[in-house]
Amino acid sequence: MSRLLPPQAGALLTIDLDAIRDNWLTLKGRLGGAADCAAVVKADAYGLGARKVAPALYQAGCRHFFVAHLAEAIDLRPVLAADTAIYVLHGVHPGAEAECAAHGLVPVINSLHQLTAWRSLARQSGKVLPAVLQVDTGMARLGLAADELDRVAADHGLLAGIELKFVMSHLASAEDQASPLNRMQLENFRAALARLPATRASLANSSGIFLGPDYHFDLVRPGAALYGVAPVAGQPNPLRPVIRLQGKVLQTRTIEAGTAVGYSHTWTAQRPSRIATVAVGYADGYLRSLSNRGEVHVDSVRLPIVGNVSMDTITVDITDVPEGRVGEGALVDLAYPGHGVDDIAGRAGTIGYEILTSLGNRYSRAYLGAM
Repeated sequence: MSRLLPPQAGALLTIDLDAIRDNWLTLKGRLGGAADCAAVVKADAYGLGARKVAPALYQAGCRHFFVAHLAEAIDLRPVLAADTAIYVLHGVHPGAEAECAAHGLVPVINSLHQLTAWRSLARQSGKVLPAVLQVDTGMARLGLAADELDRVAADHGLLAGIELKFVMSHLASAEDQASPLNRMQLENFRAALARLPATRASLANSSGIFLGPDYHFDLVRPGAALYGVAPVAGQPNPLRPVIRLQGKVLQTRTIEAGTAVGYSHTWTAQRPSRIATVAVGYADGYLRSLSNRGEVHVDSVRLPIVGNVSMDTITVDITDVPEGRVGEGALVDLAYPGHGVDDIAGRAGTIGYEILTSLGNRYSRAYLGAM
């Protein structure tokens, strides 16, 4: 058993901070020095621990960090040096503007309502307050809509009292390099920039970096790629895997052919089989859609999950490894460099983002490197 796993724990999630740093440096290296490289650490750094991940990226040279919620930014602020900028992608909810400013955070302004409230705080405080202005270029999700952009473009005074750090937008389909949406959004973004006060610009997410220099502007905002998710569909992944997830075997048993396993008896042994019950289930973020589809690995041997994933356990057919190799207390690999989050996502019918952000808080966690 791994020395990193306490005896009371049922599974071990190992997070390689050096791999995250290397991935950031790889992405930054694609920019040729023409743009800065930020890091998106929202959702607790995609489930891997923002208070560990962000300082590791700071050591690598990152100075721009994006989160979704104000609460995430407030939690992150104490572990990052004063020369970092922390941006709140959702902007500031009504009534929270003063708290945002007090913590030295930068809201991403997504609407005229948010703009008016932030400008009002600047006037009341007698300060110029920083902000990023987001424009919608084709997602219909966040950012100034066309009529709001028209108003700001016609009256730059609406930005009085605001230090505009960036104008940004977000790509809808950058992982598909052939999608016409990419060029459409690029053209829409350039048109918006031409109507707004001159400032730095940011468009590319993880996948957008791989669309080339036209999409880089002054700042790119990688997220999932930092954590090893493949940035371009159908192409080899140039990034290092970041996690290893190991589950502890609770019990093994030998069953006869014809014996059914698990809830609803969705799998029946076709031969005499050895079954291991592992202490990971959908309460830990190991998705129920992996029932009879997922796999674990022992010594790089693929072992299928049989029966339904339950709340706290999975059952695995270990017949194809030598008897005695997998016993009570042994660890099996659910995710490791040979079978990463994208592989798991493919079997679960989802994306690597969901696999990462679903990882539960019951895992014992170990961090490697960059401490």
